[in-house]
Amino acid sequence: MPTTDPALLERLGALFAARDRNDMGPTVRALLAVLAEHPDDPHVLYEVGGAYDTAGEEQTAAGYYERALQTGLEGDTLRRCLLQYGSTLRNLARFDESLAALDRALDLFPSSESVRVWHALSLHAAGRSDAAVAELMEVAADGIRTPDLQRYEAAVRANAEYLRSLDDGR
Repeated sequence: MPTTDPALLERLGALFAARDRNDMGPTVRALLAVLAEHPDDPHVLYEVGGAYDTAGEEQTAAGYYERALQTGLEGDTLRRCLLQYGSTLRNLARFDESLAALDRALDLFPSSESVRVWHALSLHAAGRSDAAVAELMEVAADGIRTPDLQRYEAAVRANAEYLRSLDDGR
């Protein structure tokens, strides 16, 4: 069951805000202490995974993300966890699993630009550069609403479709 305790969520937010990306040890230790108090809380598991991820310990992070996903995240935290998990799997060269996590995120959150960008990154890492560029072109066409780009929107979308048609879906 997802966290509903506002005090716990506030505590997690404070730990996240106080982190030093160059020295994640104190944050990891603080989060592990919270985890000892709330061993099955999906938000705590997610935050521990994120701290290990930021610390460059992707293998450890992946396990915490998996537990968080199994325990029942919802909403924006689920979106962030799937994105970060997919990114971690990409960093571990587990490309098919990365794309599966990000495909799930796309299914659940199709309008998330961050998920779409990380999906493109994983496509590229998996050797699917045509599909990656196509996805980024569509993100640009959908999100950059300037007269300059809108003038060429049909061409941008047609080129994205063409590039996607070249992808063999390995």
